[in-house]
Amino acid sequence: MPKISRRLQGLQAKVEAKDYHPLEALALLKETATAKFTEAAEAHVRLGIDPKYTDQQLRTTVALPKGTGQIVRVAVIARGEKVNEASNAGADIVGSEELIDEIQKGRMDFDKLIATPDVMPQVAKLGKLLGPRGLMPSPKGGTVTFDLGSAIAEFKAGKLEFRADRTGIVHVMFGKTTFSPEDLLVNLKALQETIDRNRPSGAKGRYWRTFYVSATMGPSIKIDVTALRDLKLSEAG
Repeated sequence: MPKISRRLQGLQAKVEAKDYHPLEALALLKETATAKFTEAAEAHVRLGIDPKYTDQQLRTTVALPKGTGQIVRVAVIARGEKVNEASNAGADIVGSEELIDEIQKGRMDFDKLIATPDVMPQVAKLGKLLGPRGLMPSPKGGTVTFDLGSAIAEFKAGKLEFRADRTGIVHVMFGKTTFSPEDLLVNLKALQETIDRNRPSGAKGRYWRTFYVSATMGPSIKIDVTALRDLKLSEAG
């Protein structure tokens, strides 16, 4: 078993074994963010799904209304006039076949990769490199599109792609611990609504199992899922 630091032991003592009201949980999350760097606010959601079945997989995007608190570097692979369009829309890296070659040789200085549908046959060969890093463009993730302007703007503004892992757990960074509890709640509510809206057709029985939030280096805090789902956005801010 890994040794738990004194710092984390002290923080764990602040967290009670109960389901917290969402706003109370987020205030506690901020209180337990004591690392020497700005920590991320993370959500870890166990769903009643088995992703080995295709009708129980969850992969989608969420637009966080209050942003992610991160600078998102967007790369675009396109052809012809779409290259200029991507540059003008604010993409950080733009290219065609030469960018595919650079990525094959190890270039990875971006957080999001968008590709136009016509270059996907060439981009497909990058699957083994991009897949494990969660960077492979996909239509479901909104990263295969001819509408480059909208896609670039959305990802830079706080749109995130996420998926349930093989055990049915969703891990999503939904802001920074410097955000107010109210802003974190608006983002968390958007995440909950997105997960509900995209419930896989094969999900049977209880969909929401457990919902925890934490700072990057902080203890897990259990959220009252029913309270979060019942919350109206006017209450959330």
